[in-house]
Amino acid sequence: MFNDIGALELVTLVVLAVLVFGPDKLPKVIQDVTRTIRKIREFSDSAKQDIRQELGPEFKDFEFEDLNPKTFLRKQLDNDELGLKEIRNGFDLKKEMAEVADAVHSRDAESSASGSSSSGSSGSAGSGSGRVDMSKKPGPSERPAADDRPPFDADAT
Repeated sequence: MFNDIGALELVTLVVLAVLVFGPDKLPKVIQDVTRTIRKIREFSDSAKQDIRQELGPEFKDFEFEDLNPKTFLRKQLDNDELGLKEIRNGFDLKKEMAEVADAVHSRDAESSASGSSSSGSSGSAGSGSGRVDMSKKPGPSERPAADDRPPFDADAT
């Protein structure tokens, strides 16, 4: 709960507590706070125990931490029955991103070079390199007029 509080913040909180409550009332306030936290924990443990009893013996391994989506997914993905560890270990995100970046940068360089040498040979440059041209370039008949508006979907707004 307080994992991200450093020493400086802790000292600041102590000084602030002494200033607000005073040195004579501070021990009583600390006792009241710890008693309240203890009661809340006892209430929580009691509620968990009641829920486990109501669920029955088939849920004896049930952990309330599994209700947290992150914990549940982590537990399910660590399960080796699905074979996901091999897939996860075989996938290198940095390598894939580098390949995509290389493809994009080389495509930009090829299209600008082919565009300056000949205007209609971008298809031959794309097929010669073995890469697919992913950029959408409208043909002469597909170019929108200056007064055309982009499509508008009234249901989407």
